[in-house]
Amino acid sequence: MRPIRIVDYDPRWPTLFELARDEILSLAPGLVLAIEHIGSTAVPGLAAKPKIDLDAVLIDEAAVSTLSARLATSGFRAHGDPHNDGRLPFTREHEDYGLRLYLCTADNPAHRDRLLFRDHLRRHSQRTAEYEALKRDLAEKANGDWDIYTGGKTDFVAETLRRAAAEQLSRG
Repeated sequence: MRPIRIVDYDPRWPTLFELARDEILSLAPGLVLAIEHIGSTAVPGLAAKPKIDLDAVLIDEAAVSTLSARLATSGFRAHGDPHNDGRLPFTREHEDYGLRLYLCTADNPAHRDRLLFRDHLRRHSQRTAEYEALKRDLAEKANGDWDIYTGGKTDFVAETLRRAAAEQLSRG
């Protein structure tokens, strides 16, 4: 089992996202609607695994297929659709960080939820601190078991999404 490593927030993460975004845009001119920095590295101040998560929202399924083929020639490793949620993950490792890129179309509910979760944490520092404490605790207790680590965050994520949706409704 590979260890679960949570590191303090790195101020380079937004720049690493921008570099990855620019590379993806150069591989897919005219195919991308948006590229979003998601996951914990997208929340200023939040400790995280040193892995930059990105969602690339593409114009249609044909664009997903086209970009998938181009990513393979750029050193990205394809992982199919392991969560059966219509997002195709690709990874690439760098010396001291990794990239995890998800390809999807605009109507993808998992993408929408990830933005809602990210934006809620960005607005609520107390919730962000609670999430960081949970992640650090789970990483230690899981002892390299990724199912324990990931599964242990499920209730927190669901509750945060409920709060974010309620807040969104109240704002109109």
